[in-house]
Amino acid sequence: MIKAYSLQNERLNSVALASVDQDSIVWVDMLSPSPEEERTVEAWFGIAIPTRADMEEIEISSRLYSEDGAHYMTATLPARADGDQPEMGPVTFILSPAGTLVTLRFHEPSAFQILPQRAAKAALGCTNGEAVLINLLEVITDRLADILERAGREILELSKGIFHPSEKKASKRDRDFQILLRRIGRKEDLISKLQDSLLTMQRLSGFLSAVSGRSGKDERARIKTLSRDIASLADHTTGLSQKIGFLLDATLGMISIEQSAIIKIFSVVAVIFLPPTLVASVYGMNFDIMPELHWPLGYPFALGLMVLSALLPFWYFKRRGWL
Repeated sequence: MIKAYSLQNERLNSVALASVDQDSIVWVDMLSPSPEEERTVEAWFGIAIPTRADMEEIEISSRLYSEDGAHYMTATLPARADGDQPEMGPVTFILSPAGTLVTLRFHEPSAFQILPQRAAKAALGCTNGEAVLINLLEVITDRLADILERAGREILELSKGIFHPSEKKASKRDRDFQILLRRIGRKEDLISKLQDSLLTMQRLSGFLSAVSGRSGKDERARIKTLSRDIASLADHTTGLSQKIGFLLDATLGMISIEQSAIIKIFSVVAVIFLPPTLVASVYGMNFDIMPELHWPLGYPFALGLMVLSALLPFWYFKRRGWL
């Protein structure tokens, strides 16, 4: 599918590619294009459309390069990022020799819906392909910032659940810790994906700054601001990643403490019942001569001795703070 946008009254308007003059088009957005659509765009703008395999290459030289006067920039962007499992995929931005922006993608990041809606209602200065690209990258950065802010709030809630559990029963706390471990794992996966995306965005903004020599002063200033924003978001993701690592260690530590407390209780109970068991074993022996066998107070004496032998270890453990 191909969407073309032209500038009319300082606003972006969606137009049919074949019904307008090529010079009036500032942005062509290609979503999972067919081979015929790719050939059409190549013929119109004199560029080579990269394959999906080329877009997924991890080498910088395969993602950021200039060829025949066109500049190719590929970044990994999230789509459907309202949950913890966003759909990640490469998006290629091509600045054609004529100055038109051509974008190629196989998934639907929300920025590609947000910018056309905004630019249709307000004048955003999308006078050429580079201006559209800057606006698009700014929307993408804002979207990444929103995702990170949401992830940061959810990580804070995870921290409260670990260090201030609402459940008092150990069995329920163990179940909560298992749920927390799964949530921490999902957050770590989300943050690692965002780190990869911001890394590609950092490289893209640096490349764009290098090839934008003919841009105006305002465009260069916006690119520098964009680079700083992306760098700050990258630093923020590093902090969140470290926080997640700390929460994972803390959760495993809390689980170990809970398990140790249970084992300690069993150990103390076993030690407390050892002396009564010894007393009961002594009076359970089958010998003919046992003075207490014919003593009227022998039975309550044995019971009292067992209770006393249990209370003394309990009092000692309590005094030492082991219980």
